[in-house]
Amino acid sequence: MKLLYFAWVRQRIGLAEEEVTPPANVVTVGELVEWLRGRGPGYAAAFANPAVVKAAVNQEFAHPDRRLAPGDEIALFPPMTGG
Repeated sequence: MKLLYFAWVRQRIGLAEEEVTPPANVVTVGELVEWLRGRGPGYAAAFANPAVVKAAVNQEFAHPDRRLAPGDEIALFPPMTGG
């Protein structure tokens, strides 16, 4: 699956995007974020508080319990404000 990182998530990880194949037991957005936290210090910093990280799956906002499929595109980003 393709991951896209935005704003301070991208800054902390040091990547704008990457292709990953998470373990078979990672089936939701929330589980993906937890798995990513264990991939290194930048990931741990980016996902230290998963509650503030938002996600979109295939360009649609997604809750942590959203199930994932191998070909999905997942964007991870901080909350946004409008104005």
